Amino acid sequence: MTTKSKPNILSVAGPNSKYRIQGAAPAGFWAGLWHGIIAPMVFFVGLFTDNVKIYETHNAGRWYDFGFLLGIGAYASKTINYCR
Repeated sequence: MTTKSKPNILSVAGPNSKYRIQGAAPAGFWAGLWHGIIAPMVFFVGLFTDNVKIYETHNAGRWYDFGFLLGIGAYASKTINYCR
């Protein structure tokens, strides 16, 4: 008997991602932006569990990457401006 895992409710990347459900569309720009914004927190959580990942591998390509970089860039710009 196999058990089906429910997709995670925080929309983080990983094996239980809602983008891995059969027939689901791949992660796009908005998902990439969200994953970039939450990446520092997800990295910390990912150190202790295998259920979450920083980057969604089932994505739409360049638009996901662009959103992810914008999300990560939000932290980089805050850090750089804070240090000045």
